[in-house]
Amino acid sequence: MMNPKRNRLARSGALLLVAMLLTATTGCTSALLTAMYLTGGSDTQAEFKDLKKKRVVVVCSPQVELKFRNMNAANKIGESVGKLIQKNVSKVDVVKHDEVIDWMDNNTYEEYAEVGRALEADMVISIDLYDFDIYKGQTIFQGKGSYTLCVTDCSTGETVFEKTPDPTFWPPTGGVPASDQSESQFRNRFIKVFSDQIARTFYSHDHRAYFADDSTAFD
Repeated sequence: MMNPKRNRLARSGALLLVAMLLTATTGCTSALLTAMYLTGGSDTQAEFKDLKKKRVVVVCSPQVELKFRNMNAANKIGESVGKLIQKNVSKVDVVKHDEVIDWMDNNTYEEYAEVGRALEADMVISIDLYDFDIYKGQTIFQGKGSYTLCVTDCSTGETVFEKTPDPTFWPPTGGVPASDQSESQFRNRFIKVFSDQIARTFYSHDHRAYFADDSTAFD
């Protein structure tokens, strides 16, 4: 009888080989990416696990030099991250994004904790957007985003979690010709992928999905 571990390895190798052959003969990038997804490893655990049973505000703010060009993208990212956390974290209560934006537009504040306290939240998740672009060149799309992610305890004002990951590039394997899809279509796809990568900080996820995300850029 074949060893189960050896059987799994053989299956993974066969899937990868098939995808490579498909790529070579048809130019189908997504076939290889799908095989990488199928042969990947186990789930990745949440980096921050203390949102359960908490009322949470999500804020995404671009740097001043990005504000006028990317304010709409920042709002969409904040809304999308909040919805993903609400969907994937048990017993969390994420304040509706419209309520957050409405309060911020009509009030002055110096710290994100003030926003959270005003909306009776326990924690504020803040996404400070340092870079957001969808062009690699004049005729090539490739999303790029950089940010710092913080979680602030509203009762104390203390930062309980913080990270500044490496910039996100999507698709990571290269650009997409602008003739293949509209600017708004690519922007919305990149916002979805970018938001998903941020939100995964707060719940366990399959790291193989990154390769699946890559393949959707070429649809």
